[in-house]
Amino acid sequence: MSQKRIHRRERLYIDGEWLDADDALDVTDLAEGGVFAEVAAADAERAERALAAAQRAQAEMRETTIPQRAEWMETIADGLLERKDELADVIVREAGKPISSARGEVESAAERFRRAAEEAHNLRGEYREGTTKGHEGWEAIIKPEPIGTVLAITPYNYPLSTTALWVAPALAAGNCVIIKPASKTPVSAAILAEVVSEVDVPTGAFNFTPGRASEIGDLLVGDDRINMVAMTGSSAAGKHVSRTSGMVDLHMELGGNAPAVVFPDADLSDVAGACAKGSFKYAGQRCSAVSRVVAHADVHDEVVEQLDAAVDQWTVGDLFDEETQMGPLISEEQADWVEELVEDAVEKGADLVRGGERDGQFFEPTLLANVPHDARIIDEEQFGPIAAVTTFESEEEALELSNRSDLALDASVFTKDYDRARRMANKLDAGAVRINGAPSHGLGDIPFGGNKASGIGRQGLHLTIEEMVRKKSIIL
Repeated sequence: MSQKRIHRRERLYIDGEWLDADDALDVTDLAEGGVFAEVAAADAERAERALAAAQRAQAEMRETTIPQRAEWMETIADGLLERKDELADVIVREAGKPISSARGEVESAAERFRRAAEEAHNLRGEYREGTTKGHEGWEAIIKPEPIGTVLAITPYNYPLSTTALWVAPALAAGNCVIIKPASKTPVSAAILAEVVSEVDVPTGAFNFTPGRASEIGDLLVGDDRINMVAMTGSSAAGKHVSRTSGMVDLHMELGGNAPAVVFPDADLSDVAGACAKGSFKYAGQRCSAVSRVVAHADVHDEVVEQLDAAVDQWTVGDLFDEETQMGPLISEEQADWVEELVEDAVEKGADLVRGGERDGQFFEPTLLANVPHDARIIDEEQFGPIAAVTTFESEEEALELSNRSDLALDASVFTKDYDRARRMANKLDAGAVRINGAPSHGLGDIPFGGNKASGIGRQGLHLTIEEMVRKKSIIL
């Protein structure tokens, strides 16, 4: 059992009140070991209270103005930055991120609230005239209205910035919000709740309800008072939510298995740097991670050689050391999964060039070469620090390998041939294709989202705000 040395206790925030609970989530300190925080865990009664509060607050939220909501966004952004050091410390401990990455996450979360303030001003109505026979003389005002209550289900890997990516557009569009954070990483979201509680958001419009999925997950997802489920998580969890949610809007970013297709004319030093970052950043625990390097047979060996050299640049160690680039996986279970995928690939004939060893939750940056096409790692999401290199002979084979997975979030193509880049981009089944670079979603200026089992809808602050309103036609 993990040693407890609690120095944080966080409560629920429901209907404008801070509440304790009979149960609590123990949050592991991935930097120093033990349990560093206890977070109250909502039960069915607390979840019901949050649902009722959000429904009651909808009428008042609808009356708020865009300038008023934009001011909230700016104030929340300022509040996050005022607590930047505290939040970065928490993200290091709960999510196992190096301190430099944790600071960057706080900054990106704050920037998402600022961008939401800007995008809120683009929520404008339309005027249209009837142009079909029988509708002559009709005039219509098309008015955007808040969708109602948004249930935001957030993941462990970006516990603050992904929460901001759902909460900021939801509030900016005039919706009520209930946050259900990942049970492993709820502390940074608790601090966000503290920041929001100091803003004059209507009582009940913002609720923070961490808890066990087995206790409150289906209860919240399946309740008729939820108007949208906005979720970032695994494809398996997303499929469960879609089966449970009933007639509500779904906005989901789910699993990924991004291929990086490398042609012989590519700059292989650029390929190595981009793919190493794509595979090893945050120990590969990202939906946009480069999961497989699909290299032309003519350059496979050189790609592996360059990647092997690039791995040397990835420092694993003390998470509070400014030089550390990679830390542990989120749990022993995740390390077991990564180990299982590596062993499967090696058993089927892949060459283990380096890595493959683990120490508890720490898994070495791992490079696999000549990965056979029937290895599970080619089709399944890794969420681990693995660069798996496989080969192809023709564009058609590269496309078949890249598109056959049920996961279709991101892809990359490395080539100097413009026509080839366009052909591949048009034929790759993915929500976004990056040319000569690793996938990256950034702040959401450019739309992103998945095909097939990788999600529903497209994210990006302006698109998400538009998803979170309904158009009402008022016909005169």
